[in-house]
Amino acid sequence: MVRAGLTRERVTSAAAELADEIGLDRVTMAQVARRLGVKDASLYSHVRSLEDLRGRIALLAADEKTIRIAEATAGLSGKDALVAFAGAWREYAHRHPGRYAATQTPIPIDPELAASAPGPRRAVELTYGMLRGYGLAEPDLTDAVRLLRSTFHGFVALEAAGGFAHARSPQASWVRALDALHTLLENWPPLRDGDSS
Repeated sequence: MVRAGLTRERVTSAAAELADEIGLDRVTMAQVARRLGVKDASLYSHVRSLEDLRGRIALLAADEKTIRIAEATAGLSGKDALVAFAGAWREYAHRHPGRYAATQTPIPIDPELAASAPGPRRAVELTYGMLRGYGLAEPDLTDAVRLLRSTFHGFVALEAAGGFAHARSPQASWVRALDALHTLLENWPPLRDGDSS
């Protein structure tokens, strides 16, 4: 029998909170059940498996992160949009480390569930929209998206791991990195002959 008040959304939310506290890779069904005050078996009325639950955390986090980025960048363009976009990304990663990890980890997600979740699709639209403001078109758009994602994720991952031991503040380096990205995006190198695939 399904416990009254227990829903798929509540299970996902509890697991996401736990992921932020202890790390995504340490979340178990037993811990989520304890958090909710139910038996482990009760969870399986709402999620199929731990893998399914992690996929749901990833989609929840993608939605949350995309909403924050959309709010931060609304009405902005160029460097202002880039700085706001990057700042919202970094803030989400700091505030919700477990959920953020779920968005960066390849987790098999039920295709039907993924199709109904707007976050990942909206994230792509926001990123491409911002980069079109720099006058980029394919295949440069894809290359620029990969550069931004690598830079933002690499920075926040190193920061979270304590990888910046130098006396210079990470914030100062973050600001300079965004200055450099803006300069690069405004002066994007042309494709070389035959480099269009």
